[in-house]
Amino acid sequence: MTAKAMSRTIHGVSGLALLMLVATLPVHAAENEDFDAYTLRIEGFWFYSQPSGTFRGTNGNGAFDLQKDVNFQSYSTPAGEIDWKFTRKNHFYLAASDFNQSKQTVFNRTVTFQGQTYNAGAVVNANLQSFILIPGYRYDIIRRKRGSLGLQVQVDLYDIKGTLSATAQVNNGVPQAATRSSGSLRAPLPLAGPTFRLYVLPNSSRLFVTANVMGMYFFGYGNYVSSVGTVGLTLSRNFSLRGGYQLGSRLNVNTKSDRIGLNLTQKGAVAGLEVSF
Repeated sequence: MTAKAMSRTIHGVSGLALLMLVATLPVHAAENEDFDAYTLRIEGFWFYSQPSGTFRGTNGNGAFDLQKDVNFQSYSTPAGEIDWKFTRKNHFYLAASDFNQSKQTVFNRTVTFQGQTYNAGAVVNANLQSFILIPGYRYDIIRRKRGSLGLQVQVDLYDIKGTLSATAQVNNGVPQAATRSSGSLRAPLPLAGPTFRLYVLPNSSRLFVTANVMGMYFFGYGNYVSSVGTVGLTLSRNFSLRGGYQLGSRLNVNTKSDRIGLNLTQKGAVAGLEVSF
């Protein structure tokens, strides 16, 4: 081993040892300081999602089911949030999530979507894209040393697209022309709901739980509801691990002559890292 390589190895091992030492140090807040004291927090999550629901064409022009027709499976996708706590009880935050899944399947029934017909037995490529950008504000109605109870108000900026395509083929002796159809939805959805964070141990910030419920009814447009809960383990003053389950994110949009209809549910396990400053 050269001197340069040995130096890199020593520095790498030293850095790893330092990180492990910091992660195992006792975590305590000052006597009068909140366990959840920070100014900036960055969260990164892995979401193991299983989508289900129905895409409906504009003006009810056909539909396809994500499970019965396409049989979409669970898949991994990233999600993240930046939270700026600019006073003890006031937060601005920005969150984002990106869902993208494609699958080739054989339809077991005749499906019509956006004026295009796919015969039973057709080999179809299906794609679901869903990007969400979420700016929001949170006020901690109650904030104590061991946790907080707050109210969140946010706008979910959705960009969703569903696509079906099939090449020219013959199914059971019936010719099937090359076919492609798609529908997209871009909508700002205002949401609100409670959120809380509680440190379980009375004299330590080592273990905590979080949960929130968000929703809104949009009258003739549709409705939305979601809920997620996590358990957190504080490794040091700046780093925490979190894991839990999204109990369900359900978006329902009614179809119109100029808008696709959508019933989309996402649920599954979440896990990630929280960094606070």
